[in-house]
Amino acid sequence: MLEVFKNLWETSGIATMTWQSGAMIIISFLLIYLAIKKEYEPLLLLPIAFGMLLTNLPWPGGGIFHPEWFNGEINWAAIGGQAAGEPDPGLFDFLYIGVKMDIFPCLIFLAVGAMTDFGPLISRPSSFFMGAGAQFGISFAFIVATLLGFDPQAAASIGIIGGADGPTAIYLTSKLAPELLGAIAIAAYSYMALIPLIQPPFMKLLTTKKMRQVKMEQSRPVSKVEKICFPVIVSVVCILILPSVAPLLGCLMLGNLFRESGVTERLSDTAQNAMCNIVTIFLGTSVGATAVGSNFLKVETLKIILLGLIAFMTATIGGLLIGDLMYFLSKGKINPLIGSAGVSAVPMAARVSNKEGQKENPSNFLLMHAMGPNVAGVIGSAVAAGVLLSLFS
Repeated sequence: MLEVFKNLWETSGIATMTWQSGAMIIISFLLIYLAIKKEYEPLLLLPIAFGMLLTNLPWPGGGIFHPEWFNGEINWAAIGGQAAGEPDPGLFDFLYIGVKMDIFPCLIFLAVGAMTDFGPLISRPSSFFMGAGAQFGISFAFIVATLLGFDPQAAASIGIIGGADGPTAIYLTSKLAPELLGAIAIAAYSYMALIPLIQPPFMKLLTTKKMRQVKMEQSRPVSKVEKICFPVIVSVVCILILPSVAPLLGCLMLGNLFRESGVTERLSDTAQNAMCNIVTIFLGTSVGATAVGSNFLKVETLKIILLGLIAFMTATIGGLLIGDLMYFLSKGKINPLIGSAGVSAVPMAARVSNKEGQKENPSNFLLMHAMGPNVAGVIGSAVAAGVLLSLFS
């Protein structure tokens, strides 16, 4: 009987629990709370948190995820159970293949494209400049990360947090610095959820009351032909110049073409709903599974979280400064608040611009105007990821 209890204890997770695993389990509880109670990006934060919980529960004799199999080339022999001396593969080893091979991030971009109306951007092409200005956060965080001792691949992965685009951050990090994926994904989505708290102080600091009260004129109507041609032209031009951006930008524009063509309603609906929901579950849980305590609880993780905040702040500042410039060039016709929407957190950043504008002028409706820089930021962050991938892969 004693031998039975001894074997039961030795094969239990409690016997192999480490302080790192316990700490990560507590962090996962906090993220679950924030996702449910505070509704901070719950669609992704909740599966990320639960994936983190599962991967840090001790699994004697194996594990649900083995991150060492994905640092660099995928260890297909270990995943297939054919490598001598390796433990049996777990569920998230199989799911993470979709992240490592860029399947899940690109499918998320396909869904985003199907949900995005590029009309505000087409009607006011100057929005591209505000979307580009917001990418300043990526370059600034990259420089600071290199000064703090990160190698170029890790610095590029950290810098992309400033794009405020979770799938892009996951896409780039899985290629350049997969060992940092858990920390970068959690930082990216956490700060995206905190945009209503991060951006308003800078919006007030970098604009005057008069600027914030500007009511913008209604944009010109955009024809169906323009909306159909836009994703095709953007794909051709950007991919010819920067081939490495093809997977992300190509899927984004394909989804948008489904939306605008008028002949693929079923495909557009599937991309926006069923497919998006399924991929979100797989992406979130498998990314959360990378946050293994022994890898996550390091000083560099704190640095990444701090640098992520710096990236978001400087991205907001960059967009607002371009917004200020557009205000002066347009002789007061463009409200600079929409520049802060140049970060690609769609549509939350645009909503924050609209909300801050209405605080100064209740009759001011900036939402559709802010969507121009907002969707420009989506394209900008994908292009920035392509540039970083070309330079450092």
